[in-house]
Amino acid sequence: MTDRIALPELEQYLAKAADILRGSIDQADFKAYIFPIMFFKRISDVYLEEFDEALHESFGDYDFAAFAENHRFAIPEGNAWADVRSRTENVGAALQTAFREIEKANPETLYGIFGNANWTNKDKLPDRKLSDLIEHFSTKMLSNANVAPDVFGNAYEYLIKRFADASNKKAGEYYTPRSVVGLLINILNPVEGETVYDPACGTGGMLIEVIEHVKAAGGSPKTLWGRLYGQEKVLATSAIARMNLLLHGVEDFKIIREDTLRDPAFYTGNGLARFDCVVANPPFSLKNWGDAQWGTDKWGRNCLGGVPPKGYADWAWVQHMLASTQPDTGRVAVVLPQGALFRQGAEAKIRTHMLKSDLVDAVIGLAPNLFYGTGLAACVLVLRIGKPAKKQDKVLFINAESLLKKGRNQNTLEPAQAHQLLDAYESYEDIEGLARVVSIDEIADNDHNLNIPLYVAPADSDEKLTLEQAIADLETARAIAAETRAALESELAKWNLGQDVTA
Repeated sequence: MTDRIALPELEQYLAKAADILRGSIDQADFKAYIFPIMFFKRISDVYLEEFDEALHESFGDYDFAAFAENHRFAIPEGNAWADVRSRTENVGAALQTAFREIEKANPETLYGIFGNANWTNKDKLPDRKLSDLIEHFSTKMLSNANVAPDVFGNAYEYLIKRFADASNKKAGEYYTPRSVVGLLINILNPVEGETVYDPACGTGGMLIEVIEHVKAAGGSPKTLWGRLYGQEKVLATSAIARMNLLLHGVEDFKIIREDTLRDPAFYTGNGLARFDCVVANPPFSLKNWGDAQWGTDKWGRNCLGGVPPKGYADWAWVQHMLASTQPDTGRVAVVLPQGALFRQGAEAKIRTHMLKSDLVDAVIGLAPNLFYGTGLAACVLVLRIGKPAKKQDKVLFINAESLLKKGRNQNTLEPAQAHQLLDAYESYEDIEGLARVVSIDEIADNDHNLNIPLYVAPADSDEKLTLEQAIADLETARAIAAETRAALESELAKWNLGQDVTA
């Protein structure tokens, strides 16, 4: 029996595949090419493995071994890995044909999964380059016997992060730092058999973490099959999310490619589908998100405080998530820019509604520059329907702006720091310089402003401020000022007072 491929070896193997494309494809687009071809190799090798097992069981009956019942996915004749590998001309066209035929043969599970990358552009991907890539992938057998699903899934996650590091600012739409993902899932604490929904699922990291969380608690991930749901607007990203779940061994889930705020994919009758846990890191302050339709939203999401402003969809995501939550046991965790906590106008009205309805459980302020694509400090907003007695009419504020490991281009929240935040959330009590439990009345006295420093200041630090951090803090302050200015100009415009606001 062939020795199984260990995770470090598999990571190096996948990284080398990406290196082959260097110089031909923009690094931000690597994922659109590497992931489909890697997935193609995996399902082709598993198909051969299943065929050999069925052949052995049937004492050499080739017709029996080819039966669809013996295979997780169908691969039509002439479209297997070996068929494409044999091509020396028009390799991109052969790949594209194989992808489409496999999708058509598996409409319920693989339709659209290979994305829409342009494989036939020979200026970017000449036959020689694609042949080199195919030959590299051909050096290892990626069957289940050689690579366990959890190992393959972890290597896939490694590659997602590698591409996020390389593309940085362009990565914010599909990658959330895994320590932050772990924090959100640990706060929600999904258990066996519960339903989980991510309305801005990116590459599926939140849903993968749910599986790991249940597994770590001693539960069976299989109880989550058919209970994991995600929606993602970008075709290539939604395809990567589906591959991610399949490569982690999840056989039953729903990932839909569609615009969540305009066209939610999950509903029953006249209402949105309801889930036990709803979690997301949606795009920060999304513009042109569909505010014109929100005023007459047929799903009633505007009943949760009104219509958010045109240039800021942050509270629209919160409204959608709450409307998608179970009415008795539902819980929500969402990442937002901290500006959403204190901006005035329509957002203030929504905050007021949420607080008066006693839906806000906790507000956790994170350090700046943790997320790709923005140096802004973000926060985690936790909401619960039916809060336990000790939490009613109270909100826990956690100021974690000093909990970070500074990096040259990106700060990180280390696992120990994420654990410290989780402990603070679970204890739900005052911690000097970190956390404070605040009454709804006190927040009302502050005009329902959720700006974290109003309630808990960070602990004093003896660490000297570096020039790099000072510049980052200045950029953050300027970004917050720009958001506030834009909101003010929007309000003035409503009253026809013009937009000439003195800086």
